[in-house]
Amino acid sequence: MTALSLCLHCTIQATVLLVAANGAPVLVSKALGKRWAWPIDNGLKLRDGRRLFGDAKTWRGLCSAILFTSFTTNFIGICPLTGVLFGTLAMAGDLLASFFKRRMGYTESSRARGFDTLPESLLPALLLKQPLALSLIDITLIVTLFFLIEELVSPILYRLHIRKRPY
Repeated sequence: MTALSLCLHCTIQATVLLVAANGAPVLVSKALGKRWAWPIDNGLKLRDGRRLFGDAKTWRGLCSAILFTSFTTNFIGICPLTGVLFGTLAMAGDLLASFFKRRMGYTESSRARGFDTLPESLLPALLLKQPLALSLIDITLIVTLFFLIEELVSPILYRLHIRKRPY
């Protein structure tokens, strides 16, 4: 494999894992509705009067993201443990974004273009850089691709009644 094809291969693998991690909670929510959708923050409000994360961040979503990401590794030639770590880190980034959005006064599930995708794509790519054989160029490409995928696919999923909002 040439250096360019290896770079592209690793970038695609990481992007597929991001899509799996982020798609799983949406698909499981569509399939199960409110069943087993316990909020991670258990309704906790901080001193600012806002929820820690909100009702949309559930244990079911977290677990499904980790399981789907681990399962996806079987199809793309990555160690399942790396998939578990990747899914966990992607969801940690998603929770981090939700935490800061609540602090900035954004309502639950509201859009913060770019900020929504940055932590959940950057955190796993940076922290799993070595196991996934990623360069800084790969990481930049992954973050950019994931942003573009979210921008292009979310409206389609909304029209198909899979997502609740067009973003």
